[in-house]
Amino acid sequence: MKSWAGFGKTLRFLDRRLATGDGNQGMDMTWVTGRIAVGGGIWNEENMTAVARAGITHVLNMQIEFDDTPLAEPYGIEVFWNRVDDDFQPKKPEVFQRGVEFAIAALDQPGTKLYIHCAAGVHRAPMMALALLCALGWKLNDAIRLIETRRPQADFADVYVRSVERFLQGYAATRR
Repeated sequence: MKSWAGFGKTLRFLDRRLATGDGNQGMDMTWVTGRIAVGGGIWNEENMTAVARAGITHVLNMQIEFDDTPLAEPYGIEVFWNRVDDDFQPKKPEVFQRGVEFAIAALDQPGTKLYIHCAAGVHRAPMMALALLCALGWKLNDAIRLIETRRPQADFADVYVRSVERFLQGYAATRR
């Protein structure tokens, strides 16, 4: 069952980060495109400073665990907290709709950069990045390959990919 394999991958990734002493030290951020980055939680002011230095203007926070808004305010970074549990259950299309709308509105502004994150940057953030790239015109498998190539720790659990596909079916219908 892929969902449990994905959970094990998350634990191994977190264990590896803690073993190397970089648990919450420094940002775990991967640029998927020139303006879209994917990664793990921000958690503290030092990391938010690193996010701001990277030129991030908008944060799409997919984690349920922590709201980045107070950390982002001093930097003028706009945060959308799209709370999602990493429970390997199907996600409603509305989750993707809200995130994609925020992301596209952000990317429509010149000079902006978007950071999509969850706690570990393994499931929820890549899942939202997948929905966004596909909404921007990427083919699903090409978008998965791009994200996995740039961020090898990304894990696309089958239930999450199916959730993105269900969102895209409705999204495509509204764009016709």
